Amino acid sequence: MGATTRHLPANPGQSPAPAPFLAADVGGTHVRVGLVGSRAPDRLLHYRKYPCAGFPGLAEVLQAYLATLPETIRVRRGVIACAGHPREDGTVLSVNLPWPVAPQRIRDQLGFEELLLVNDFEAVAHAVAATDAHTLLRLSGPDVAPPGPTLVVGPGTGLGAAVRIPGRDGRAQVLATEAGQAALTVSTELEMAVLREFLRERRHVPIEHALSGPGLLRLHVALSQVRGLAPTQATPDAISEAAITGGDALARETLDLFCGLLGSAVGDMALLYGARGGVYLAGGILPQIRGFLAGSSFVQRFLDKGPMRESLLRIPVTLVEHGQLGAIGAAGWYLDQRQDDNQRTDAHLT
Repeated sequence: MGATTRHLPANPGQSPAPAPFLAADVGGTHVRVGLVGSRAPDRLLHYRKYPCAGFPGLAEVLQAYLATLPETIRVRRGVIACAGHPREDGTVLSVNLPWPVAPQRIRDQLGFEELLLVNDFEAVAHAVAATDAHTLLRLSGPDVAPPGPTLVVGPGTGLGAAVRIPGRDGRAQVLATEAGQAALTVSTELEMAVLREFLRERRHVPIEHALSGPGLLRLHVALSQVRGLAPTQATPDAISEAAITGGDALARETLDLFCGLLGSAVGDMALLYGARGGVYLAGGILPQIRGFLAGSSFVQRFLDKGPMRESLLRIPVTLVEHGQLGAIGAAGWYLDQRQDDNQRTDAHLT
């Protein structure tokens, strides 16, 4: 899901107004949009959430949002956080978005002076590293982590991940990743059997094929095939609810399988990215199953890395409420870009 950041310059001859600006977090299921003041990027002045399926494109979502604002508020700048690969024509290609995203066309359609693009989990990483206000649950590790890179990862319509690397000057770099497209690894006989079911349909089974909302349903179907049963649920939400209420053994086993695979995958990522500064779990799914997650094999599998267990025990693993984090992080990233642009301009003039 990760991608590099793209910066679309302002239209020639125009200079952006000081405030406010729009920040949108675009997911495969919902678009979260907020109005942000330049002096307080960690707080949204106005916020709404829209279903992607209800609109023919992102421009229409943003137009609907702008129509809810008072006429006295003029918005001419914005930032979009979304997953995908920027293409040569300026559009964003993502397997998880319901329609293509073309920032330059959207900018022109909205009449904006400036519209920037940032990876969705890069935006979330900017937000979670700056606040503990969104903490829902500490799953493992100490309350305070040593300085170091932090990993933000979470399943939603796909699986996103980003790494925040602190800098000596107090500024941090955030690297978007394609972790969700890395190959899914398994450890138990049951997981191997489920993977074989996946391999009947495709040669490469990425992590997000199992660890996402659609992936939860795929796990349920594959597990039912392994058990010689018919699937008992038809949607990811139904699987989670049936597992949590305890009335459906197959659904419960599916969610157990999901949590175990997630713990193993996140442990691998923590080692790969050297995330000694902590792991933040975000995304739309995990807050809904936080009680189940805490009682699952997630932590055991996260730590089950042989001689690296002691190192992983020192890494805090925290579940955070995704909610407005994407929009808030996109806003903070946007203001950082503008500050950098101003500094480069000042340096050039001197």
